[in-house]
Amino acid sequence: MTLIDFFSRQLNSEVTATRKMLQRVPADQLTWKPHSKSMEMKSLATHIAELPTWIPMALDTTELDFATMDYSPPVVNNADDLVALFEKSVNEAQARLATARDTDLEPDWTLRNADKIYIVCSKGDMIRTALSQLIHHRAQLGVYLRLLDIPIPGSYGPSADEQEFA
Repeated sequence: MTLIDFFSRQLNSEVTATRKMLQRVPADQLTWKPHSKSMEMKSLATHIAELPTWIPMALDTTELDFATMDYSPPVVNNADDLVALFEKSVNEAQARLATARDTDLEPDWTLRNADKIYIVCSKGDMIRTALSQLIHHRAQLGVYLRLLDIPIPGSYGPSADEQEFA
């Protein structure tokens, strides 16, 4: 198995759990956040929905500079919008992985904000980081939903909300 195949399989294995979590985001709680230092639920969920696009970005660019990027968050008003954005992001990532080769993973990639460099790593390492961030932020969203008493879907098996207790 190539590394590209591995990344593609990893992305595909996280899609269902991520989709189920995004489907639970309540439209009437998009501005809610559990702490003053936390992101609003809408920002967190939108970030999750867009994270697969970091795969083609890592493959097709040499860096992301927050100081010079032209970014406007997509408009999302409900769970359907989030899921649609996620599906679009996943399709873009899968399409790009389908044309990539393992040698494409070797060059360096940089994340920065003007002169402040956050990370320099290989493009392959950035793809691994994007997948890890997808999992991490999905779990974070699960905490948000739990605090709002919204049943949590399982990621790698049933959640406590889905288990049948005898």
